[in-house]
Amino acid sequence: MPLTTEPPASEEAVPPLTRPQLAEARRMRAAELFDQGDHSQAEIARILGVCADSVRRGKRLWEQGGVAALRRRPPTGRPPKLAEEQVKQVRAALEQGAQAHGFASELWALERVGLVVERVTGVELAPASVWRLLTVRLDWSLQRPQRTAAERDESEIARWVAHEWPRIKRGH
Repeated sequence: MPLTTEPPASEEAVPPLTRPQLAEARRMRAAELFDQGDHSQAEIARILGVCADSVRRGKRLWEQGGVAALRRRPPTGRPPKLAEEQVKQVRAALEQGAQAHGFASELWALERVGLVVERVTGVELAPASVWRLLTVRLDWSLQRPQRTAAERDESEIARWVAHEWPRIKRGH
């Protein structure tokens, strides 16, 4: 049977926990240990792999507000301009390619993506927000086209390597 890193078809892949989820899980485990009363704060810190100050802070919160005080809070700040459904629409539009949207080449630039976002969703984004959309929400990365000379002739290069280079290397 061949080795594979893919999970069997019957199992669904479980995404790894995010950093905030891991931190909340540690806090919940700390609350269980506080509740048991069998461990010192230093022992709890060692068990959880955190510093003693974090345990002291967590215990103070737990004493004041219980387990609820240790739960994750929703992110602060302005909510995203694009809802998740709109992001899916943008992804589908971008995957059609730049030429499908009337651009001369297949290269995506922030300005072009911003225009497509505005056409698809009606939402105007600043270039920094377009970048965040591409890199964070769509998980795209920066790709630069490889530059090659227009005069480059691959067959002539292959001929030179096969015939001229060995002659030069031999010194004849």
